[in-house]
Order: sequence, then C-alpha cells, then structure tokens
Amino acid sequence: MMSGIKAKCRNCDREVLADKFKLHYKLRMMVCPDCFSGKTQTIKEKEMAQKKAEPPKPPGWDAEDKYLENYHKNKVVEPQTVKFSRIPGTNQIQCECKSCTFKFKYDPFKKMPRSCPYCNADVPRLNTLNLL
Repeated sequence: MMSGIKAKCRNCDREVLADKFKLHYKLRMMVCPDCFSGKTQTIKEKEMAQKKAEPPKPPGWDAEDKYLENYHKNKVVEPQTVKFSRIPGTNQIQCECKSCTFKFKYDPFKKMPRSCPYCNADVPRLNTLNLL
C-alpha cells in the first residue's frame, strides 16, 4: 500500500515519500532515510571542511588570478635539503639524499655518482671552491 504522497524533510529539505520517514532519536523529529542513516550529516561535514580549507579570496578575484597563483607555485624552488659533510683525509664528501635519506660517498671533483645509488634521484650541484 504505497501512497504517492511526498513530504519535505525538515533536516535536509528533500522531498521523499511519506512512508519512508523515521523518527530520529538525536534530532527528535521525523527525517528521511538519508538523514536517518547519517548520509546527509557526512555530506554537510565535508562541505564545511572544504569551506574552511579554502581561504576567502579578495574582491575581484578571477580565473586569471588563479592561473597566475598556480604558475607561481610551480616556479617556487624548494630549498636544497641535501646534506653534505666532508670526510677527513679524503677528497670525498658524505652526501645524504633528499628523497630517501640514504647516505653515500660523493666525489665532487669527478662528480660521481651522478645520482643516488639507492633511489636514483639526481645529486644537486655542489660548489667545489668551498671544499678546498
């Protein structure tokens, strides 16, 4: 015995068949099946988190400004995080890879090895004048 009568949910403002409504124990009102199962609550929480994540843009913000902001983010160079330390008595340097933190010996005059032996990440250029 399905009636075609629809009612509006007070919690989410959706229209659902009146037979489907249930009494929610926390909200203390009749709600649609989605609100009863908690689907609409999780959707609202995601929307609130998304609004909080994005800072408000100044007036006049448009697509060009967004493009320029993304372009600038890609251009920003990360600071060099590779650690070099001199090995006493040799011309070699102990290098710690910035990707995998693997420590290996590096010869700055021959520039060998050219990449990390463990993860194959490039070794950045090193000014050899300060090593003499």
